[in-house]
Amino acid sequence: MTEARFAPGDRVRVRYDWPEQRPQPNGLPSAHIRTPHYLRGRLGTVQAVLGSFANPEDLAFARPAPKRALYHVLFDQPPIWNEGAPGDSLLVEIFEHWLEPLESQEQAA
Repeated sequence: MTEARFAPGDRVRVRYDWPEQRPQPNGLPSAHIRTPHYLRGRLGTVQAVLGSFANPEDLAFARPAPKRALYHVLFDQPPIWNEGAPGDSLLVEIFEHWLEPLESQEQAA
């Protein structure tokens, strides 16, 4: 298993941009993204390190897929969907290259 960058309890943000946009052999950008778009830019808390797995964003195009750390990340539901009741949450599997640590001032917020 590759060493995980984050640990349970760490606060993280889902990246807005596609971390590794690599063109396909035909020159077009890759289009398979496993991370839900509605979570981009959202803050969450790492709940568990699930292990290291081949990146499905590469596997979808039959490219070599290095193993990457996969996490369970917990999000408060109301900021994502207005219909979410206070206390509702969403648990999502997200690969490490989609996550970035929060700056210290964001941790306190």
